[in-house]
Amino acid sequence: MNAVLTTPSATSSAFCADAAIDSAANLSPLQAVIFDWAGTLVDFGSLAPTQIFVEAFASFGIHITLAQARGPMGLSKWEHIHQLLQDVSIAAQWQTAFGRAATDADVDAIYARFMPMQIAKVGEFSAPIAGAVELLQWLRAKGLKVGSCSGYPREVLSRLLPQAAAAGIAPDHVVAGDELSAGGRPGPFMALANVLVLGIGDVRACVKVDDTVPGIEEGRRAGMWTVGLSLSGNEVGYSLEEFAQASRQEVEARVAAAEAKLRKAGAHYVVRSVADLPDVLAQIAADMRAGHMPG
Repeated sequence: MNAVLTTPSATSSAFCADAAIDSAANLSPLQAVIFDWAGTLVDFGSLAPTQIFVEAFASFGIHITLAQARGPMGLSKWEHIHQLLQDVSIAAQWQTAFGRAATDADVDAIYARFMPMQIAKVGEFSAPIAGAVELLQWLRAKGLKVGSCSGYPREVLSRLLPQAAAAGIAPDHVVAGDELSAGGRPGPFMALANVLVLGIGDVRACVKVDDTVPGIEEGRRAGMWTVGLSLSGNEVGYSLEEFAQASRQEVEARVAAAEAKLRKAGAHYVVRSVADLPDVLAQIAADMRAGHMPG
């Protein structure tokens, strides 16, 4: 089942959180929703990591574009850098600059340069995405647990989480991209770590919400329902200012491409932002009551 839901907020010319939260909606038998962070709950456009990757590579004399930097988004940051170094044009630049192919030691060196830059900047991108605070309140009122995981390492999350919490974003559990020995995305491990800590009895009663391909693959491999987010996330990549200035035609083209990519990754549903999730969650719950499971 791959579906795309559109709502009033999905077709407006300016981003807003108009989607009504139906207090009477029946979410049984769902037990938990597990969210990504940047581009999902906070940081519209997933901007915090992107420019830092560009700057970190530039400090080694390597030019990467914002589009290249966004490519592996959702992976742990070390793995993200490793994947960027496999890009043909980036690998060629490295070969020219250093006379050899990049090694894991080079990934370590770029990561070491990236980390303090990311820690210094992440707090500037802690603002909740419109509708996120109200959504978490609604989920808790419905008796659902709220989990989360991120490609950010714990050191970065330690800077982000207090600011997000002060703004109303405080999941019941948070898993960082560098703290599981089994690894991160696209494997199921961070999502399943939430299941264990939150005491969820059935992974099929969980919904993984993410704006990246690795995050959707993570949820599918964990046996969960998956919902992709297009407009607010990495695949579209607008800042709020850029979005406000973009033509409707450009916005719709970017959103369509993002939706197609997330559906191809296996998303059961795709919407534009967390503001549109209540209707999706009610539909998933109805699917389950009708006997459908996330296969």
